Amino acid sequence: MGRFFSVLFILFFIICYKSNSQNKTTVDNWEEYLNDLSLEDINSDKLESLYDDLSFLSENPFDINEVTAEELNCLLFLSEQQIRDIITYRKRSGRFDTIYELKGVESMDYNTIQLILPFVYVGSNYVDKPEFSVNNLFKYGKNELVIRFDKCFQRKAGYFPYSDSILALYPNRRYLGESFYHSVRYSYTFDDRLQAGIVMEKDAGEPFANRYHKGYDFYTAHVLLKDLNHWLKCLVVGDYKISFGQGLMISNDFSLSKTAMVTQAERRNNGFRRHYSTNEYDFFRGIASTVKFGKVNVSLFYSSKRNDGTVEDSVITSLKTDGLHRLQRDLSKKRKFRISTFGGNIRYVTPGISVGLTALSYSFGKYALNQKKQPYNVFYFRGYRNLNVSVDYMLKHGAFKFYGESAFSKNGAFATLNAVSFSPVSYISFLLLYRFYDKRYQALWGNAFSQSSSVCNENGLYASIQFTPFPYWKFSLYADFFKHPWLKYGIDAPSSGQEYMFQADYTASDKWSCTFRYRFKEKEKNRREENISTNRIIPYRTQRFLARMRYVPSESVSLKSSLESVFYKEHTDGLQKGFLVSQAVSWTPLSLPFTFDLCGAWFHTDNYRCRLSSYEKNLHYMFGYSSFYGHGIRLSFIGKWMIHSGLSLAAKLSHTQYMDRDEIGSGQEMIKGSGKTDFSIQLSWNF
Repeated sequence: MGRFFSVLFILFFIICYKSNSQNKTTVDNWEEYLNDLSLEDINSDKLESLYDDLSFLSENPFDINEVTAEELNCLLFLSEQQIRDIITYRKRSGRFDTIYELKGVESMDYNTIQLILPFVYVGSNYVDKPEFSVNNLFKYGKNELVIRFDKCFQRKAGYFPYSDSILALYPNRRYLGESFYHSVRYSYTFDDRLQAGIVMEKDAGEPFANRYHKGYDFYTAHVLLKDLNHWLKCLVVGDYKISFGQGLMISNDFSLSKTAMVTQAERRNNGFRRHYSTNEYDFFRGIASTVKFGKVNVSLFYSSKRNDGTVEDSVITSLKTDGLHRLQRDLSKKRKFRISTFGGNIRYVTPGISVGLTALSYSFGKYALNQKKQPYNVFYFRGYRNLNVSVDYMLKHGAFKFYGESAFSKNGAFATLNAVSFSPVSYISFLLLYRFYDKRYQALWGNAFSQSSSVCNENGLYASIQFTPFPYWKFSLYADFFKHPWLKYGIDAPSSGQEYMFQADYTASDKWSCTFRYRFKEKEKNRREENISTNRIIPYRTQRFLARMRYVPSESVSLKSSLESVFYKEHTDGLQKGFLVSQAVSWTPLSLPFTFDLCGAWFHTDNYRCRLSSYEKNLHYMFGYSSFYGHGIRLSFIGKWMIHSGLSLAAKLSHTQYMDRDEIGSGQEMIKGSGKTDFSIQLSWNF
């Protein structure tokens, strides 16, 4: 082990030394920023959708001299103050001559400038947008084609050969399809007025070209028009995402709950966006439009989409949301019922005030949703149709900003979220947020600020502060206190908890920066004691530490080192712990059309409760978020070849070697052995 890390260190040193005179940069801070967004307990599907959106924007950046505040809202790492200051600076000082003029924007710090670089550029002198015509669509339109193939080198249990007699008795032992992953993405854009695209995907194990199925398992397509005239703000046909208010009723966005962005909990996207992701569940299919009448926006939408689930005698007993169709039991649940959704939003908008009214109805057709009753889910929705209505608001007054949403479900249950932020000066901001979600509140598409994954059965108070007291340093803190008045899954009584986080960021220069983070969480859970017939409710505590340094020895090389640890304590049991050390290097040689990324990590945890997650560089549209427990090492290597202008080929080879087991995974994903090797290759063409 020591020899391995010595060789790795020497390799890093040689690369840095040989590259010291080169001047080409690699900018991937935003990808690591997404890892910081998650902290822990993430909704991986929504985070991956956010990564897809930002990946597309990095390939289709905004002109900093033409970008609007609404477009900058898509970049979640920008605070509202920073967005406002960028627009104000441009109005006051004129057009940007270089992107590094952002250093002159009062609230912009070095880290934020590094994050925004892939998403903006300085365009030429202003010219009118080309007319929306067939000729111009061909002349000025941009196309993107991305083809991806993944393969695990080790054979998993789901691909083992079994006799027909065994499969007749146990049909779900073997996957129905091939062992590779494959996807194709195509997108067309005409500035910001037209977006069209299609995504096709098969997951590993899903049939692609055999007797069970021909073709891809998942298809999604869309056409979106924006701002074609003074009244049509948006029109989308096909697959799309929706977000209104603060997510109490409906939101397909990644939830900015308790993240490293401690004072940015507000939902910014109100309206419709295209679905250009491999997420097979969290979107709508149909038609949606927003029209503008002065300061009033009117939005209407309709969706009808088949969904996966278990259906017995016209009753839906469970929903299946993972999108996997690899086994016979998966196929028996595939697209078994249809959810029809329609609704609308009326919104009055000015720079200082916004008020919106949203109504939403969804039904399961001839089927009724009736999940098997358990003590914790007695208040879940059951029936053929549900209805939600909400009112949301935003009010700015000086350094204060107030926002929130209050919603009702068909059964009369109530949910509300209200917050106030205060930014007296550019280098300090505060946030106070209160939420009350009735245990009886029912919103199938709800996705709001919360401790748990659903918008119900929770009361909480969240407070945070972010400030830069002196140059080079930024401090972020939050505290959250929450209660669950009713039972939850795994907790047979009302429960409560608390959570705290402190983070310090130090940016010494363009060459290096450091991040230190401490996070504490206390919650409650069931515990079965010997000789006791009922569960006890006990507290457990988790403490997490992170120290990370980024060093840039030359303009073509970037080094990242991190140390993470976790300590878990349950009731009177002993302390359980885990550690992860990682090192990454990115190299973009000036004289060659290649980029290289190498990452190595060592991890050692006592058990699954002490699992740790590590970010690593990945291919375009692939989010590199890996979780580990046990004892082992992780290595990954990425090489990218810029074949021609707009045409590139990238490949990733990664290997995880465990020191504490002879089998990896379980069920059909089980690998006999202590190592797992994955290979991915991707062809990208922008034309």
